[in-house]
Amino acid sequence: MIKKSIFILLLIIVFTNCSNDNNSGSENNYNTMYFPPINGTDTWETQSISSLGWNQNAVQPLLDYLLLKNTKSFMILVNGRIVMENYFNGHTATTLWRWNSAGKTLTSTVTGIAEQEGFINTNNKVSDYLGTGWTSAPLAKENLITCKNLLKMNSGLDDTLGDDVAPSNLQYLADAGTRWAYHNVYVKLQDVVEQATGQTWNNYFNTKLRDKIGMSSTGFWYNGTGTNLGLRIYFSNTRSMARFGLLALNNGNWNGTQVINSAYLNQATTTSQNINLAYGYLWWVNGKANYRLPQTQLQFNGSLIASGANDMYMALGKDDQKIYVIPSKKMVVIRMGDAADSANLALSTFDEVLWQKINALYQ
Repeated sequence: MIKKSIFILLLIIVFTNCSNDNNSGSENNYNTMYFPPINGTDTWETQSISSLGWNQNAVQPLLDYLLLKNTKSFMILVNGRIVMENYFNGHTATTLWRWNSAGKTLTSTVTGIAEQEGFINTNNKVSDYLGTGWTSAPLAKENLITCKNLLKMNSGLDDTLGDDVAPSNLQYLADAGTRWAYHNVYVKLQDVVEQATGQTWNNYFNTKLRDKIGMSSTGFWYNGTGTNLGLRIYFSNTRSMARFGLLALNNGNWNGTQVINSAYLNQATTTSQNINLAYGYLWWVNGKANYRLPQTQLQFNGSLIASGANDMYMALGKDDQKIYVIPSKKMVVIRMGDAADSANLALSTFDEVLWQKINALYQ
């Protein structure tokens, strides 16, 4: 009888512990990092403004500003959980929208994956993979250009000739590594990956990145034609963009699976060269002493976004497509939409005011 009672007591203890474990993930343990499942259901845990101790009165002014500034979707994740998810102007959770240059970070990440799998070495010259003559630069100058120069935007090729990346449009201006300029030539990294892996860019991207983190299969790459031959723009829903931001927040790890090695991602999201301190490997970096912007050789003093956290790094695209990653706050912020003000390539005054509004949530 005593043995039977002890056995029953043990069963009760085990059952109670299991029940507590099952409940702790969603309701009681917001401090743990959460990853939404990758099984296609797109269910996602949420966390309320009140549970974070944030200022509920600051929410509506933020939403009003987003609506005023032509926003289509906006998300805030903290520890992977959705704190805010809002859609405007007829946009929905399933609507696909263009990443524009924010998608450069996808190319950076997949390039890093190809390197960790041994297909490429980013220190090698681009012509090792594409052959000579991929530019119209003199051979000696072309051979100075490495894959890493394309990641850093310091290839030395003329950035004033448009988006076409045909050899005739890739002309020498300065030695690789001596000049930073925002240039569409980075897309040649996709060709490098194709040549090195023997797979199409779409297939390699889908299997090595998209599917690993549960980005929607409805996303697609648009390839430009004619004078826009070099344009390669990714389209997806907002949650797919948020998933990628969550991967970056977690140093390339998705729920225990190291999709991209953390050393590479750390290099990608910190200063990559000494000309533009605010640029990594196709990622923008906040909190530096000075920065440069697309289409200019001017240097500006101060942090890229003064109201943003110093440890923030960003995927920034034309017409204000944004992924902001803030490790110190375990936060990811997403914005998709039309240009907030006048058309722009990356940074705009919108970023500064937006972060003042976001700061008001928790300050």
